[in-house]
Amino acid sequence: MADATLTKLLHVVAGSDSKELRHAALTVLGAVGSKDAKLVKALLDTLKDADQDLRIAAIDALGKLQADEALKPLEEFVRQGGAELEAAVHAASLLGAKGAKSMGKLMHEISPSCRSRMAAVLAKSNTGNALVVTAGGLLDDDPKVIDATARSLAMEVPAYTAPQRHALAKFLIDALGVKKIPPKAEAAMLRVLSALHEAKADELFWARILPPHAADVRAAALQALGNAEPRTEKRLQALLACAADKDFPIVAAALMILKKVPVTAKNSKPWIKLLEAPDVATRRFAVEKLQGIENTEVARAMLAQLRHPDRGLREETLKALGSYAAGRAVVLDELLQAEEVDRVWFLARALAPSAKEFSAAQRGKLFAQAAEYHDADDRRAAALLFLLREMDHAWLRDQLEAKAQQHRKKKKYAAAIGYYRLLAQDPACGEETRFELAATGLKESTHDVSADNRSNDPSLHQFARLLQNPSFDLAEHIGKAKWLDAQDLFYLGFHFAEQTHRAKDFGKYVLELVVKRSGKSDHGKQAKRKLKSEGLA
Repeated sequence: MADATLTKLLHVVAGSDSKELRHAALTVLGAVGSKDAKLVKALLDTLKDADQDLRIAAIDALGKLQADEALKPLEEFVRQGGAELEAAVHAASLLGAKGAKSMGKLMHEISPSCRSRMAAVLAKSNTGNALVVTAGGLLDDDPKVIDATARSLAMEVPAYTAPQRHALAKFLIDALGVKKIPPKAEAAMLRVLSALHEAKADELFWARILPPHAADVRAAALQALGNAEPRTEKRLQALLACAADKDFPIVAAALMILKKVPVTAKNSKPWIKLLEAPDVATRRFAVEKLQGIENTEVARAMLAQLRHPDRGLREETLKALGSYAAGRAVVLDELLQAEEVDRVWFLARALAPSAKEFSAAQRGKLFAQAAEYHDADDRRAAALLFLLREMDHAWLRDQLEAKAQQHRKKKKYAAAIGYYRLLAQDPACGEETRFELAATGLKESTHDVSADNRSNDPSLHQFARLLQNPSFDLAEHIGKAKWLDAQDLFYLGFHFAEQTHRAKDFGKYVLELVVKRSGKSDHGKQAKRKLKSEGLA
């Protein structure tokens, strides 16, 4: 700058009545001036001006000129903590190592609020020395200063050059090597180091994810690992331990890493521990990862989640277990062993969507248990039969019919009726089955021919229903049912002989059949008298 121009600008700075002109002159001098003694003196004099904006403009100019003479006044402005603090800190950072050292010393002398403001400025200074001074704020005793420093550094990292990043990373790694660092400071340093993406830092992060490190430190280390892969069994075990922790930030960070780790039947055992984690989110994660692993131990561990109070977890677990063979097998075993009726229904409904996937052996085992419950009049039978219908409706019908006939042939008529009634509950139940129900019911009837008794007899109601179907030859079926004796047939014929139309004709047929088969017996003689009394002889 020419001397004449410099002189004019200095004159404006020192004697102009216009604040705007003085401010503009200070800006120009800072941009294009040099370390001229007169210029530096004028700027230092302006630091004492009554106008705050002019003082700040002079501070900026002194920093750009890198005037070492300004360091003492700059320190004073920082100590005062006024509006000039940010400008003074930035100007000092431009003075090289001397300025950085000065600011580093002041960081320990001023109030926490001022230290936070200093850290924010130094983080943006883009000078290596200033960055190291700023990073020193991470070791501050005040948590607010630590947070402010970490936040400022992390935000400015993208703007740093490679040498600046390296200098900052080296400082942090060296500092973390010190044994006694407050957890708050250590966690903040890990967060900043993570933003630098320094490859050498990975070991530091892995070494801090487990106790006895503080929860804040562990969470920061896990977050810093980000997309890292646990390439060793030891690291995988450590991550799984973190995922099973009770501290949510630790759990969440660990799960993010584990999400990308594949699980197979061979390496599934360590993952089972996640199903015992205190956090429901971890258990859900484990269910998702272990779903489909054809391993009985895994399936049983998942089954235990069905007693967890969280409904969402129970539903997700059931859905997962029903999607593969080992899962379905353990749920079926649990169903067969369950003692509470509500729980049996709960499990049966859960298995229903995958009912078609069960093997013939499993289906047979389920039916055997259902039959045992049914014979004992145990209400759990209904849930098992429901599931069997979902498995194979036709197969169940055949099994029930076979069971009913087996009991009837052994003259266990009450037991047979129980199975026929199950069959009759099906709207698609055939007339042959309904006939078996009606005829077997006759064997259990009291045979009391009083009107009141007959009106309440379910077997007679079943016969009446069959008579309503003209395509079903009831008389023929009665004639073939040789296991119905004279007493059964007399009771049946006696009732229908008193009816009208087709029912009366059926009654006549049955009474005549009694006469034909047992004419000389008491029932045969009674049948003859009934035919006469009804005008059917």
